[in-house]
Amino acid sequence: MNDVRELLDRAAEGAGQPAFSAGAVYAKAARIRRGRRAAASAAVLAVVAAGAFTLPRTGGDEDPAPASVASAGPSASPSASAVDRAGRLAALLPPDVGEIEEVSLLALIKGATPEQARTDRLGPLDGQYAFRRDGGVGYLVLTLEDREAVERKTGRPADPDEDLCVRVGQEPSRTDCEREALPGGRALTTWRDTMDVGGDDSVGWGPELAGRLVQPDGSQFLVRSSTGFEGTGTQGPLLPEPPLSRAQLKELLTGPEVQPKG
Repeated sequence: MNDVRELLDRAAEGAGQPAFSAGAVYAKAARIRRGRRAAASAAVLAVVAAGAFTLPRTGGDEDPAPASVASAGPSASPSASAVDRAGRLAALLPPDVGEIEEVSLLALIKGATPEQARTDRLGPLDGQYAFRRDGGVGYLVLTLEDREAVERKTGRPADPDEDLCVRVGQEPSRTDCEREALPGGRALTTWRDTMDVGGDDSVGWGPELAGRLVQPDGSQFLVRSSTGFEGTGTQGPLLPEPPLSRAQLKELLTGPEVQPKG
């Protein structure tokens, strides 16, 4: 299974219902018709110009999608911890990346409750974040897996010497793969993914920049910098480019702020 899809596998663990499987959430990434995208962009720009905070769906007359895990309930407000994580992430990035808010893709796409969408976080900035910029909405997903979690999933710890770029030829949607050996025995691999995969869900994912940072203790960070999605639960049209560049992903992943204390 694609490393980045496993990010949503982690989010789906503990949901207790097969309907919240990562395969369903991450499914069909067909290209969205240009006409609908253009109409959605105009509608969202009008909302932003009017000063509204919640971006509308782009597929029809549905109610606006919930903006965060906490706001998925009828009277909930964003939790202090979610606001704090988003604020700490924003402090590490340049202001032109846009407005940042922690969200839950399970809540947006599958209507999961805050309890169903709750996951364990090993890293202080682990989470799923919406990036709102120029009328579009992209996403950053960051997950730290410790050695034990990687071994449960693959049968062995993460290996910094493994060359993930050799898989690119076997995955037609993956291109522009770069692997870099870093100080301290770490290895960072990033690649572009067109997200041209089949499935049975009503969600179309836009292109993204994905990556994996492998650490010498056998743990790994998995990251997605996605241009967004359209279809069920969308918060707005796709960004023209992933919210964080390759250089910005590297700076974020190699900084001490993403590492657990101690």
